[in-house]
Amino acid sequence: MPEYDSLEKMRVDRWLWSARLYKTRNMASEACKKNWVKLNDQPLKASKEIRKGDIISIKLGPLQKVVKVENLSQKRLSAPLAQNLLSDLTTPEAYEKAKEHGKRLTLRITNKKGTGRPTKKQRRDLEDFLYPD
Repeated sequence: MPEYDSLEKMRVDRWLWSARLYKTRNMASEACKKNWVKLNDQPLKASKEIRKGDIISIKLGPLQKVVKVENLSQKRLSAPLAQNLLSDLTTPEAYEKAKEHGKRLTLRITNKKGTGRPTKKQRRDLEDFLYPD
């Protein structure tokens, strides 16, 4: 059994990163800024401190994932150990709905050859289309 930190509370962005729900802390902070992370249906700031037993709702693309905080760890753990930091309360129906949404979303956005990367406006429009609030 791995040793978890004996913390009573920690920042939500750091926990999301250590539990491997987001690849970087910056991505976890951005998700908080976009109101994709909620506690009791209230948006969380990245600096908000969470405790064991809190139930957090996280928007990951078309999936609205609900997790319960089981343990806290300051360090980023390996994937198998990180699963012990949370318990997944998401319903199987939510996973199926997200899977179906992914199948329907076969729209392919392309620029003309040689035009390069999308502009900032195009990227924001694309993000709003793919991840509506």
